[in-house]
Order: sequence, then structure tokens, then C-alpha cells
Amino acid sequence: MYNQRSPNAVSRMLSFHVITLFPDLITTYCSVSIVSRGIQAGAIAVRTYSPRDYCADKYRKVDDTPYGGGAGMVLKPEPFYAAFESIERAPASPVILLTPQGQPFRQSVANELAKEQDITLICGHYEGFDERIRAVATMEISLGDFVMTGGELPALAVIDATGRLVPGVIGKANSLANESFVDGLLEGPQYTKPQVFRDMEVPAILLSGHHRDIERWRHQQALKRTAERRPDLLRALNLNAEDLKFLQTLDYNKEG
Repeated sequence: MYNQRSPNAVSRMLSFHVITLFPDLITTYCSVSIVSRGIQAGAIAVRTYSPRDYCADKYRKVDDTPYGGGAGMVLKPEPFYAAFESIERAPASPVILLTPQGQPFRQSVANELAKEQDITLICGHYEGFDERIRAVATMEISLGDFVMTGGELPALAVIDATGRLVPGVIGKANSLANESFVDGLLEGPQYTKPQVFRDMEVPAILLSGHHRDIERWRHQQALKRTAERRPDLLRALNLNAEDLKFLQTLDYNKEG
């Protein structure tokens, strides 16, 4: 369990409750980097619950063979329900099942989840859940069209992407403003010292000191990168006349 609160704790905490057969996978990741700093600041908490601890049999059996036959093992409902019902959480807070069948996890989903007080994440394993476990979920989330061994890595992706949006986790709030997907665009290129590295120079505009011109350049570079790599994102945006004029110089067709 990671929920240590610092003396200078922020006023609001977002608690992640993770039901997982492998709690060490969660706690190890959450003990480092920005997630750990958010925990130390009292902005987020991450608690794990192992269904094995809620098994009634001495073998702590959490899976069984599927009805109707078939390969692999299916996770039993009893220990997962018992683990879920042990959680002290805000009424009507999100309960998320991590599954390839879920909706794609996007920045907009993280933005909404960051407003919550509690989020419960249920991680699967083996051949999947007994269908009745789905009854406790309010939403299902997938990282993409591929299958993983378990739900722990997707759960950590949700914790990381959502937790960093909670006030008090990231030191400089304005550092979030220009990130990819915040305004629907991919983030443009970034540079630091040295000014010249292996004959590759920092663009002169970034050294000019003209902040308005720099912001305009950065926005156009974000447009350019998005048009090149994720044109589908541009098609979903209401671009202004200046943006469209710039994109025309790239031979980009918003309708194409």
C-alpha cells in the first residue's frame, strides 16, 4: 500500500484501488518517479487488494476450468467480489475493468478520471474473467488492439496518465499545457543545450527571445507533426483559418 501523506499535503487526494493477483507489479512502479512524488505530496494514493487474500479455501484458488470446455483457466467471481466489497470508496466512483474488449484509453478519459475521488481498477489474468465479474464495472478500458498477459500494465498506464493531472503531482502546472493530446495535437519538437550537436542546430526562432513568435512556431510545429504522424487527430479538430493556411503549405488536406 502506498498512501503516505506529507506534512504539506494538498487539499484533495485521488485514491487508486487496484485489485490484482500481482500487487508487487503495482507497488514497485508506484515507488519511483512522478507517481511516487504525487504519493509523497498527498495528492494521490495507490492501494492494492489481492483476491487471493479473500479466498475461502486453503489453497487460495482464484481460477478454475471454464464451463463448456476450452483451454486455459477462468478467474472466479467469489474472490474478486470479496476484494471489491472490502474497498472503502466513494459511492458511484468509477470501477474500471482492464480488458482488450474495453474502450480505447485516451487523454480525454484521463482528464475526466482525474476529477474523481476514487478509482477502482480490476486487473485480469489467464484466459479472462468470469463474465459475472463485469457486473461491478462501470467502464472497461483497453490500451489498444492487442492482448497482454494481464491487466497490471494497463492499470499502471491509467494511474500514471491520470495521476499526473491531479493538482500537486506535477510541480509546474504549465508543464502540462503543451503536452501531446492536451489540445488534440501531438507535441512539437523540444530542444535544450548544447546549441549545436553533431552539426544539428537548435532552430534560430527558439533563441530569438520573441515569445509570441516562439509560441506561434511551436504551435505550427505541433500541427506539422500531427499532420505527418496522426492526421486522424486533425480531422477531429475545429482548426482556425491561420492553422488551415499553414497546413496548406504542407499539402495537407483536412478532408482527405
